[in-house]
Amino acid sequence: MVGMKVKTRLDVQRIIKAQRRANIETLPHAGAAIRLTAKRSIRKRTGRSPRGKPPHTHTKRLPRSILYGVDKMAESVVIGPARTKIGPAGRVHEHGGRIRQDRFVPRPFMGPALEKTRSRLPAMWAGSVY
Repeated sequence: MVGMKVKTRLDVQRIIKAQRRANIETLPHAGAAIRLTAKRSIRKRTGRSPRGKPPHTHTKRLPRSILYGVDKMAESVVIGPARTKIGPAGRVHEHGGRIRQDRFVPRPFMGPALEKTRSRLPAMWAGSVY
């Protein structure tokens, strides 16, 4: 008969550090995937898009304005149209509202992009903590 003794030690700080590193490495990939899905949903067409569908673009300014940024301290990613590039148009297309005298009905593109990409997100983190 063979005997064996095993000692284990739980190093919580090491686990937290590995998890944080994995988040910081993976969040840009998630942000880029959602951004690309949102950009591809905005088609270059004349006229208005149907109510509730992503807006059409005539100049491609709206898809070019969609950016993402990773906050390493908060371990989060922000994705959406940059107000400095497109003004309030991105917000108004997504949620509806007014710009000057023009009234916009909601034509969401960021929310549907997240929903479409949501099933792929867990696979991006799979195996990232080592």
